[in-house]
Amino acid sequence: MRQYSADLTPPWKKPRPVPEVPAEPGLVVEEPGTGFCGAVIRCEAGTVTLEDRFGKHRVFPLEPAGFLLEGRTVTLVRAAAGPRRPSRTASGSVALPGARARVARAGRIYVEGRHDAELVEKVWGDDLRIEGVVVEYLEGVDDLPSVVEDFSPGPDARLGVLVDHLVPGSKEWRIAEAVTSEHALVVGHPFIDVWEAVKPSSVGIPGWPRVPRGQDWKTGVCRALGWPENTGAAWQHILGRVRSYKDLEPELLGRVEQLIDFVTATATGEA
Repeated sequence: MRQYSADLTPPWKKPRPVPEVPAEPGLVVEEPGTGFCGAVIRCEAGTVTLEDRFGKHRVFPLEPAGFLLEGRTVTLVRAAAGPRRPSRTASGSVALPGARARVARAGRIYVEGRHDAELVEKVWGDDLRIEGVVVEYLEGVDDLPSVVEDFSPGPDARLGVLVDHLVPGSKEWRIAEAVTSEHALVVGHPFIDVWEAVKPSSVGIPGWPRVPRGQDWKTGVCRALGWPENTGAAWQHILGRVRSYKDLEPELLGRVEQLIDFVTATATGEA
């Protein structure tokens, strides 16, 4: 006699198996129990170590259906040895292979100098192109009031500005306060120059030297470190040691992310 299954559940109502995904370094997942989101940096027998964009590490067990990948439940498994493709941009965002650049928004981000612009492009360039955000640079913070006046920020054309050495009571602080409005946001980092926003360990130096007042800061740094007094070449050396957000200080990371969020928000608060 032919035996029939007692399971009469239609195939389309049966739960789908949870896919297994190799835990390759760089893969960004979320642990739903804690909400911790980070990239895989290590996978050992029974555990996986994740690192978030601020450098914090957490170790989680490799449990079935234990993680979310782009909102879908997955089971992480140890990856087989072999080539892999990056899954994150230099800024730590999820990479979108084949994504097309968005038409440029009316909103803009201004930074204080060419070196600032080059650093932002190297780390956040992929994100900015997808979001359609153009970065331009000022010749100096003294020009900021006229730039803001000419730009005429509005709900559909927000202006974000990144300023070096923005500390309370400074000239830069007073200028920033004067031009900040609902549609114009000025933020800054505490470093004298954007060079200092690169971690010394990434550049291969023990620390950024103190330069006496009255001296050109960049030239003074080159002298103190024994580098040729060619600030352009020195910057290219520094920039060449930056590979991702991990090479930058948190004080700069947070401010750039804040500006991108501000400029890409619409009048209703949606990106």
